[in-house]
Amino acid sequence: MEYYHRAADDLLSDLLQAFGAVLIEGPKWCGKTTTAMQHARSVVRLQDPDMRSEYLATLDVKPSLLLAGDTPRLLDEWQDAPVLWDAVRVAVDQRGQVGQFILTGSNTIDRSQIQHSGTGRVARMTMLPMSLWEMGLSSGEISVMKLFDDPQYDIDGIKSPMSVSDLIFAACHGGWPSVLNISSDRAKLLVAKNYVNTICSDDISRIDGKNRDPKVAQLILRSYARNISTLARKNTLLADITASGDQGITQDTFNDYERALERLFVIQNIEAWCPAIRSKSAIRSSVKRGFADPSIAVAILGLSPEALSSQLKTFGFLFEQMCIRDLRAYTNDLSGHVSYYRDRYGLEADVVLHLEDGRYALIECKLGSSEIERGAEHLLELKHLISSANKRETQVPIREPDLLILLTGGEMAYTRPDGVRVIPLGCLGR
Repeated sequence: MEYYHRAADDLLSDLLQAFGAVLIEGPKWCGKTTTAMQHARSVVRLQDPDMRSEYLATLDVKPSLLLAGDTPRLLDEWQDAPVLWDAVRVAVDQRGQVGQFILTGSNTIDRSQIQHSGTGRVARMTMLPMSLWEMGLSSGEISVMKLFDDPQYDIDGIKSPMSVSDLIFAACHGGWPSVLNISSDRAKLLVAKNYVNTICSDDISRIDGKNRDPKVAQLILRSYARNISTLARKNTLLADITASGDQGITQDTFNDYERALERLFVIQNIEAWCPAIRSKSAIRSSVKRGFADPSIAVAILGLSPEALSSQLKTFGFLFEQMCIRDLRAYTNDLSGHVSYYRDRYGLEADVVLHLEDGRYALIECKLGSSEIERGAEHLLELKHLISSANKRETQVPIREPDLLILLTGGEMAYTRPDGVRVIPLGCLGR
């Protein structure tokens, strides 16, 4: 089976050269184990039914025995045996060498189950479902990092191989690696549906052994999906669940399920960016609702490529999620993270892409060309607002944006006279 190179491969390689162990976390089915296998020289699969009982018996007696083997040694789904964490930490200290272990897991673990955080011994990295470039759908001709590094980077005239219909289909089947091995378009759409069903019927309870109702999990995911890429508050989501005609749930119940879905990396909300450019009361600070992959929303709402083709406003929200997923993948090795900006005056940036060195880009995600002018106006006005704030407050100036970008579903990339970069998502890559 062909392996598709992931943006995470380079980060994992670097981390293995700097730390004794690396923990790869992320959603189920996003390719963590497959990527780890490209770097590992031996493996322990905790969920292997033929070996599981022997592994668990060994862990009860002497956990360090499972760590013997060629390195890097992969401990797959290690969270099924939390004792491995402290065993790895001790082994790293004793061996005094880098690149000893890779640990993979599809949910975060209760930290009370381990004795030490692993600081200085275990590096953490997060994987997401595959980006368009990683799946071979985006040409990747425009590098996110080169946009930051080279102010003279010429992108004019670069064309996207993806039409709006292609983007819709990509959002529907999602970035799940298993899609790559499926030839039937209809069958590809079943992957995300099965993912959602598995999360609701099994993983939502298995994560901590607490029995949860699959129907309630589906209600919460459906409410999230209906409010995707919005600043909907919890009371709005609760009201949405009640209005759907199903039995309502309490806020405590909602919070419990939401935490579990976050630990499974299904829900990935986006925090607000709140620079000191307006009064605190003017800047929105609610989280923006989001998933690890847009296909989760498509699946839980029962949408199809045909339905979305006639509901482009709805697809616009999913398109934003796809942009965020891909931007995260392309900047993961620089500890990139995303936020958003919105204030009560209507000024916004759908995405603020931050790099670890302080550089950042203001980004608007606009599916159609008719929205480009308004999106550019927002970005330029926000840049001007930051500049004006710096003139008023010179002691602690706010860094001005390094890039203004409009990500679109269009055909061709170009740089506007005002400096705003207009880039089709189907051109973007690492």
